[in-house]
Amino acid sequence: MTKGGFSHSFLLKEHFFEGSPAMSKDSLKAELHRLLEPVIIEEGLELVRLDFNVGRKAHLAVYIDKPGGVTISDCETVSRALSDQLDAYDPIPQSYILEVSSPGVERPLTGAGDFQRFQGESVKVYTAEPVDGKKYFQGKLSAAGEEYIEMILENEERIEIPLDQIKKAHLWFQP
Repeated sequence: MTKGGFSHSFLLKEHFFEGSPAMSKDSLKAELHRLLEPVIIEEGLELVRLDFNVGRKAHLAVYIDKPGGVTISDCETVSRALSDQLDAYDPIPQSYILEVSSPGVERPLTGAGDFQRFQGESVKVYTAEPVDGKKYFQGKLSAAGEEYIEMILENEERIEIPLDQIKKAHLWFQP
């Protein structure tokens, strides 16, 4: 459950894989992205984010979306399709849990396409370097181009932020 709304999630099963060559976490995430994104697109959905965490129990979380939102049925369908793809290619050298879910009401924004799609929505943006003396902004996303976004902040001030300066951004849920 997310604040003010809910996130659909479907936990399929625990997978056991042994014998795959070890690779760095970043290269494994890149390989998983390469293997899984086409499967998600084939189901008519978008891969928003993929997280792989190793700990006491490894966990692969895949966040999907589509216009109008994701249903539990979408999560189930994608989970089964991803499970088949993972079983076929065996990229993870240990047991792990696969979770497929929606990104929730505060969906991350990861590129120019996301910013263009969500123009008019409330967002929070964090920059790598200060823009006009600040590194954190919240307000309405008023415009988005290939190299910048424009926001109207809570005090009605307009600000342009270069896309290459954005470290993290997400929709901002306001009840």
